[in-house]
Amino acid sequence: MPVADGAAAVSPAEATTLFAGLGDAPALLLAVSGGPDSIALMWLAARWRAARKLGPELIAVTVDHGLRAESAREARAVKRQAESLGIRHRTLRWTGVKPATGLQEAARAARYRLLAAAARHVGARHVLTGHTLDDQAETVLLRMARGSGLTGLGAMTRATQLDALAGDRASPRRGNAGLLLVRPLLEVPKARLVATLAAQGVMFADDPSNRDPRFTRSRLRQVLPVLAGEGLDAGRLALLARRLRRAEASIEFTVDVAATAVSDTAWSEDGPILLDAGKFIGLPAEVALRLLGRAIAHAGEHAPIRLGRLEALYETLADAGATEPIRGRIRRTLAGALITLADQRLTIEAAPPRAKAAKRSRTLTTCIGDLRRVPKRR
Repeated sequence: MPVADGAAAVSPAEATTLFAGLGDAPALLLAVSGGPDSIALMWLAARWRAARKLGPELIAVTVDHGLRAESAREARAVKRQAESLGIRHRTLRWTGVKPATGLQEAARAARYRLLAAAARHVGARHVLTGHTLDDQAETVLLRMARGSGLTGLGAMTRATQLDALAGDRASPRRGNAGLLLVRPLLEVPKARLVATLAAQGVMFADDPSNRDPRFTRSRLRQVLPVLAGEGLDAGRLALLARRLRRAEASIEFTVDVAATAVSDTAWSEDGPILLDAGKFIGLPAEVALRLLGRAIAHAGEHAPIRLGRLEALYETLADAGATEPIRGRIRRTLAGALITLADQRLTIEAAPPRAKAAKRSRTLTTCIGDLRRVPKRR
């Protein structure tokens, strides 16, 4: 991988800033695949740690997905580099049958599960990855292509809870909510990391799957230079993500206020959520949509909710609530929650067991018939 013209190596002073806030941790788990980003992460972390009198122990972990013949050899190379830096190293393997579709997504979830387990084993509360500014830009484009809302377009943050990334929704209940994934290099262009390694003569692996056109992210990676030529480079896309996260925080604050204003009672762990239907319908659409999503996640299965389905449900409720008084009765299920609009009240509660689904279908058909008779909003 050639060094981009003019790319400057990361200085020791910059490295200190990159790892700010992590010096008091007992241990830091470094996810090191062997590519330039993660090798630079390990090398910079080692230099930062060596300059400190006290600080966290560094443990490097390589996840061998077993998808390429070279992966075992690359893991051994990482081990040698880690040990030369005085860093403990461990290789974890993704075993079992690999899916025929959605391979990258499954590998990503498996990687995070293995990293989370390794962090708990060594007593680390932080898992560090080598995500870069270029990765952030690719994520923004990928989520734009998928039609993500504001939350998705905010892309990656410096620190996030690891359990959700690992697809482990139960982990917060087991006391693992404090496990963080940290991306210290998120504001650093990949070219600067390559320049840093080149300046020190540090070798790294080249994963050809990063250029495999079968994968969406790889195809988007080829588009970035064209966009950069029009002024839409990685920095601009990352700036967009930062501004959207700022807007996201403002909206979420408003949803907090709205939840109190429209709730008839406090939200309990096992009881239904009761909202004043008139006040709910009167909220700005984005605020009402998010409040509805929160209520469904709270009462239901805590499963991810597709934005399109949530929007369709909200539009149904908003159309029915456009008349005064609210006419008809609507009952819908989504993500394990039962949502009922009737008698000026919106009720969100746990859906009945699936065994009762057939019995409920007749009610749903009747409700849809009622809905069709409700005039549309003007």
